[in-house]
Amino acid sequence: MIYYIVEIFVRVASYNAGSYASVKHKYCVMHLWRNFSKQWKDKELRGLVWKCAQSTTEAEFKLSLEKEKLEFNKWIANWVGDPDGTRFEDCLVGMRLLPLDTITTYQRTIVMFHESCNLFAFKLQFSRDTTQALPMETTPERNLHFVFIPLMLSGCMRPLVDMAKLMARRKVKVTIVTTARYAVQFKASIDREIQSGSSIQIQLVTFPNAEVGVPEGFENIQLPSIDLKEKLFTALSMLQPQLEELLKKLNPFPCCIIHDKHIFCVADIAVKLKVPRITYDRTNCFNLLCNHNLLTYKVYETVSSDSDEIIIPGLPHRIEMRKCRLPTVSKPYSPNSSQKMDVVRERIRGSEAEAYGIVVNSFEEFEAEYVEEYQRVTGHKVWCVGPLSLTNKDDWDKVGRVSKSPNASEIETNQYMKWLSSWPQSSVIYVGSFCPVEPKVLIEIGLGLEATKRPFIWDLKGIYRRDEMERWLSEERFEVRVKDKGILIRDNWLPQVSILSHRAVGAFFTHAGWISTLDAICAGVPLVILPVSAVEMFYNEKLLSQVAEIGVTMRTEIAIHCGGKDKYGECVREVKKDSVKEAIEKVMRKGGDHEKRREKAKKYADMAKKTIEEGGSSYHNMSMLIDDIVHAQSLNQS
Repeated sequence: MIYYIVEIFVRVASYNAGSYASVKHKYCVMHLWRNFSKQWKDKELRGLVWKCAQSTTEAEFKLSLEKEKLEFNKWIANWVGDPDGTRFEDCLVGMRLLPLDTITTYQRTIVMFHESCNLFAFKLQFSRDTTQALPMETTPERNLHFVFIPLMLSGCMRPLVDMAKLMARRKVKVTIVTTARYAVQFKASIDREIQSGSSIQIQLVTFPNAEVGVPEGFENIQLPSIDLKEKLFTALSMLQPQLEELLKKLNPFPCCIIHDKHIFCVADIAVKLKVPRITYDRTNCFNLLCNHNLLTYKVYETVSSDSDEIIIPGLPHRIEMRKCRLPTVSKPYSPNSSQKMDVVRERIRGSEAEAYGIVVNSFEEFEAEYVEEYQRVTGHKVWCVGPLSLTNKDDWDKVGRVSKSPNASEIETNQYMKWLSSWPQSSVIYVGSFCPVEPKVLIEIGLGLEATKRPFIWDLKGIYRRDEMERWLSEERFEVRVKDKGILIRDNWLPQVSILSHRAVGAFFTHAGWISTLDAICAGVPLVILPVSAVEMFYNEKLLSQVAEIGVTMRTEIAIHCGGKDKYGECVREVKKDSVKEAIEKVMRKGGDHEKRREKAKKYADMAKKTIEEGGSSYHNMSMLIDDIVHAQSLNQS
């Protein structure tokens, strides 16, 4: 039945244009259906759709469609204004006088119709220059300049850099602003984009480490104490004069600033320079909606104990969480919080609320209900433009995004790929990096891996209290015991994307950080989830295990907040060798629910690949973002 509903909307759009195959904007069907069913609530059209959707065979459907063809044509003419299209022409010209929010949805609909219906295409040709309603790829090159300001943290920086490259491929000028220390990580990739014809550049600012007392090299939010984290945000605020001066000198003048939400001083700069500003959130719309609803309804105030479960209100699914696992951003308290950090969080929320919109490194097909609901309850413009890592087609960009040495990364990648190729399909467990996990927990993970008797790759880079872990590995001769089945990575760079994409990998054991999670989703690999940090990991665990149903969870007692690493042993009493083995087997076993989980993971991987291609929702959303800024620019100039 869903097939017939979708088919009918596509045919409504293509009747006057000829064949179904000529429709170029089939992906807009989803937006069109939402508009009709939830915003415009057109009972006549819905009645016509339902008559055809009740068909039980394709032949019956075609017959019903033929019977209703005249009524559909009448409806299209009435919706446009009148049969000869005069009122539609007036409407398009008058769109410039409407508030931007009013015409955003209307523009989306026009984009779908303009190449599918002669009536729309004819009238759109007349007003093409006045409305600027066409996607970027169908219009001449324009004098647009987007500025990207990512946070100094690899996990936050990589997606925005990928988005910047993607934007530059749309024939607009792009500038990325960062520090010299972090520019090194992606300069080679940007150089390749420039060689391929993109207009993209890097501009540097100086991070004020000495002025605020942050050690050299600690320019990101992954700091070991609340005190240092407070100093970091002070330093980020001190970037304002540098950023403002840099933006003023850019040519052409920026038409839009896209920045990480943690650099909230950009809000003041954008107001002063009268430039539209879009924030970037490193999580997903499930996270955003959960945080918004918790802050709105404050249900955590109804329970006294941190161990009590609460139901997050207003979600499409029933999601329960223990109070102590809630992210600090979604509640006014934290065992390791401070008054200064509470002020920072308020500034971040204020910056988000005042922004022109928000970009998210996710895709609508993965969390459609949460994208829609978040937009509905907040009124924010949201563009899901991910998974952004899939925009990297070059081998170096896919496997060398964070490598310091291209030659070393090639040797290491070949080494790991050769080892993986020696194992059967979906037989290897890949264990990602865990931080901040105590050695006693890592030991249980190692014993559980050994107990499965399955091959594995284990990333041990950057582990907490490494000396203790190394002592155990040596004394217990763990590597000798597992040498035929396991590889432990201590210092070498690990090509995670390539490993997850290898046919031999059958499960990803992860803390559920969103970037790593997206890598697994894109590779179609189911997950074993051990969330540890009170940032977004516990939300992601719910999204993966209960909503998408592609992951198995290992429970922990509480979440770790900044400065609370030494308490980690208290919150993982349930992480034992046997529980690790059991969780892995739930994912790796063949047949039954295990196979369904794997099939769903493959389905989402296919969706992820299609969504960033021309015709996909993320590709379309990027076009809509550019067009929204073009329209905002035209309003400012008028």
